[in-house]
Amino acid sequence: MEKAGLILNRKSGTGYYDRFRDRLIIPINDVQGRVIGFGGRTLCDEQPKYLNSPETELFDKGKTLFALDKAKTAIAKQDKAVVVEGYFDAIALHASGINNVVASLGTALSSIQIKQLLRYTESKQIILNFDADRAGIQATERVIGEIEKLAYSGVVQLRVLNIPDGKDADEYLRTHSAEKYQELLVNSPLWIDWQIQNIVGSKNLSLADEYSQANQEIVKTLTKITNDNQLTYYLQYCAEVLSHGDPRRISLISETLLAQVFINWKKLLAKDEFLSPPLLVAKQFKSNQPNNRNFTKGKKNNSPVVLSPPVEGSLLAEAESLLLRIYLHCPNYRQDVKEAMEARDLQFSLSHNRFLWQQIISVENISENELNQLDDLISRLQDSCWETPDKLANLEHLFHLDEKTKKDILRAPLEIRSTVATIELIMSKKRQSLWLNMWQETNLSADRELAKKYQEKFYSESQWIEELERLRMTTIQDLIQVPLGESTN
Repeated sequence: MEKAGLILNRKSGTGYYDRFRDRLIIPINDVQGRVIGFGGRTLCDEQPKYLNSPETELFDKGKTLFALDKAKTAIAKQDKAVVVEGYFDAIALHASGINNVVASLGTALSSIQIKQLLRYTESKQIILNFDADRAGIQATERVIGEIEKLAYSGVVQLRVLNIPDGKDADEYLRTHSAEKYQELLVNSPLWIDWQIQNIVGSKNLSLADEYSQANQEIVKTLTKITNDNQLTYYLQYCAEVLSHGDPRRISLISETLLAQVFINWKKLLAKDEFLSPPLLVAKQFKSNQPNNRNFTKGKKNNSPVVLSPPVEGSLLAEAESLLLRIYLHCPNYRQDVKEAMEARDLQFSLSHNRFLWQQIISVENISENELNQLDDLISRLQDSCWETPDKLANLEHLFHLDEKTKKDILRAPLEIRSTVATIELIMSKKRQSLWLNMWQETNLSADRELAKKYQEKFYSESQWIEELERLRMTTIQDLIQVPLGESTN
């Protein structure tokens, strides 16, 4: 009983006393419905008001969600999960027939808890419902935890519900119907909208100092967005909010906000805190760096480091994504992908794709006996990617197939040839550019032999590019001529 945290040693004398004396006891179950701990609410004035079991081999607050065993079916059916702050909020909602509700246990949402919830909702929709008073807002910000990056990257559709008049769910349901609460859920704003509303709602935008403060806080929020579509939308939305209803100012404010976000990203890049800025920020960087096509920053030795931003729709991004999809979804062709890359000594260039390939190698290096006990490759990789939300945002689409990508992988052998040729072509063009720059920067009068060497490298690379272009066009023609599915037989 002591090991389970039910009794404690007396501070004076001998013997034990009941940890949960004079408390109403709420059993805490695991996802299978087995009791693993307890919560206790005081029935007198003793502090703390709520007390949980200590962490044991069975009970870990960071891995447990109250009522998930009773809510998981409803979460799957309604395709969304509601997270409340306390036991009694969850109990009151379940009693009212709203069963897709769980409660946090006073800690920030961990990646394990998030994965538990998202396992049951296909749309990845989570709604946080805490009190609407200042303490509730702080509790919301505190509980966000590891879900924040997933929300900013667009992986999770995170919403926030603050019930009017500062009430919690239990209080609200005493005077309102379950249908009214459902309406609040439907109208709950997205996490980013909620933050912007709080920023603007606490400031008088007609005063210069408060307008400036609101602008700074909004830019800080926008800087965290790593999804390009979201950033585009919120730049326009925030510009409208800050424009005082003057449509003529919206475009100017939007451009100003983007410029400020761009400055913040430059600072983050300099600290190595982010390596994958949104495409909109990448374009802004290019417009400010006419002589450099990539993000660069100087090291102590002043040698530039190239940081490649993700360019959606580019040949390289498409080729690498298709090659990884074939590997993930076509087990029979995995060896072909490996052999094709090894034969050409190729590596994935985009950082998130390179990260996924490293995870694949790690999983496949597990011994055969261990591997047989694991889930399939894709599930295993998804679990490993949860620890790096910024990478997961760029990789999530590879784990699923839409109608187009289903058709693409039907001609796996030809697609492998085409994508490998494309990747090699792009790499070769980069080398060609490098040799050209080195050739042009070499002082002919001081080092003619070195200049000649770079010149030869440049022309050799140019010839190889012509060959790769021819090879790539051949494979593209093959893809056009070969019916879907024929090459896999």
